[in-house]
Amino acid sequence: MAKTSTEQNGAKTLSDQAYLKLRSDIIHGVLQPDEKLRIEHLRTEYGVGASPLREALSRLAADGFVTAEGQRGFRVAPMSEEDLEDITRLRILLEKQALCQSIEHGGDEWESQIVASFYQLEKVEESAERDPAEWEMRNHDFHEALIAGCTSKWLRRFYGILYDQHKRYRNIALSTEIPRDLHQEHEELRNTALARDKKRACDAIEHHILRTAEITQRVLREESLQKKEIA
Repeated sequence: MAKTSTEQNGAKTLSDQAYLKLRSDIIHGVLQPDEKLRIEHLRTEYGVGASPLREALSRLAADGFVTAEGQRGFRVAPMSEEDLEDITRLRILLEKQALCQSIEHGGDEWESQIVASFYQLEKVEESAERDPAEWEMRNHDFHEALIAGCTSKWLRRFYGILYDQHKRYRNIALSTEIPRDLHQEHEELRNTALARDKKRACDAIEHHILRTAEITQRVLREESLQKKEIA
């Protein structure tokens, strides 16, 4: 018997929920790199049936968060210095292009979004007890505001995937004690964007992203050395 539209929509909703939850858990390290994703375990953990889970995992594989192993199932995508370098290079390329388009086409509303999102981010960054989850949200909103004037839907779409891929690594950088003035970096981004200075804005975003990559690479190398010493 063919499924009704209501049943199809219900299955899609469950798949979407599983996709978003799995994606978030991968990005935030709840599901570790190379971890085997067993359907039976996931059914219990996420309270979703096997079919919606397989659909969600296939979508995550298309986005690069999961690797498919033929008939053997799925694993969380691995993390490496080489992968970080590739993601960083492409994110810089896309974000600079999106920022340039925004500077060219953004109007008063675009400027207002930048000012408002920076204000919210600044409050968190200057707080004595910074909440990591709130900072992540405000940081995302600020970067989205910077490129909100971008006119290419495909650029925005692929940028979104790369931003979340980069977030997997950025979470490692944020967990270290390596000194960094993130607030100053964000302030420079705000000022150069509002001044509509493309070159300085692009230089600022490149420096900002590369600094995250440099810190993360240092952490990855230290972890690799520690594993070798233990072995």
